[in-house]
Amino acid sequence: MSVRLTSLACAAAILACCAQAQAQTYPNQAITVIVPYAPGGNTDVVGRLVAEPMSNILGQKLVIENVAGAGGTTGSLRASRATPDGYTLLVGQMGTHAASVGIYQNLGYDPVKDFEHIGQLSDTPIGLLVRKNFPAQDLKSFIEMIKAAPDKYNNGHGGIGATSHVSCILFTALIGARPPMVAYRGSGPAFNDLLSGQYDFLCDQIPHTVAHVKAGGVRMLAIATPERSDALPDVPTTTEAGLPAFQASGWNALFAPRGTPQPIVQVLNAALRKALDEPATKNKLESIGAIPPRAENRTPDGLRAFVASEIQKWAPIMKAANVDAPR
Repeated sequence: MSVRLTSLACAAAILACCAQAQAQTYPNQAITVIVPYAPGGNTDVVGRLVAEPMSNILGQKLVIENVAGAGGTTGSLRASRATPDGYTLLVGQMGTHAASVGIYQNLGYDPVKDFEHIGQLSDTPIGLLVRKNFPAQDLKSFIEMIKAAPDKYNNGHGGIGATSHVSCILFTALIGARPPMVAYRGSGPAFNDLLSGQYDFLCDQIPHTVAHVKAGGVRMLAIATPERSDALPDVPTTTEAGLPAFQASGWNALFAPRGTPQPIVQVLNAALRKALDEPATKNKLESIGAIPPRAENRTPDGLRAFVASEIQKWAPIMKAANVDAPR
């Protein structure tokens, strides 16, 4: 073996030993978890719900930092550029890690290549919500009203590329209408304004809306999944309501910056899987309409493959819709 190859082999062995030693003491301080949206939205709710049991398992606090802007891409970009030491993580989702590829020409990060994939947190069904005093009482009459006067009814969303934006782009394309869209810095603020009747309808992941739907603060006309949600059993599916083509589900997942040592990724993945297996976590997710992820998506390799498949699904839809990304 040449001197150069011997040196490279020694360097690799030293790096591997350092990474293993680092993992053995990890974590020894609080971990920042970037949620790339304002507080109160679905990504924030699910992220906090899973962060709590993970904190107990790891023995260090997972501290949520909300970094809103540009449909979640501002916080995602910051996370991708963070020091890859396991102390900065990201709760990404369908908007930040799939649809964004079809919207932003200069996204600034590659959802597959620029992150270490830790595991999926949940699947999150999409519901079509209207202000509580909206005249239409079901999906069919709602569609008729929107198509008859598309400029009259406003559609709120959590920012260009957010799941609430992407899913309603699909919905309005299916019904052949393009109502005015009102952008917010996250689905939390968007939902709050729907509660107060500031605009007319919202397509959003259901976990942060369930309590308000049950209380009558807003109405959900349909859920865009093949089966009804146990959290909202009285809400019909889009198939039952007459628009079977509208099928959409969001998701949330945990990521670390590219280059985070694999032993640390493995520690985080093990903590996530243990947290998701806890009955209390499972019950909390299901009570708000979130669905615990499939076993294969709880692994780093499975999540990476899932993200790639979601890009193939959503990026063409966004490109075809010719969405104008903020400059």
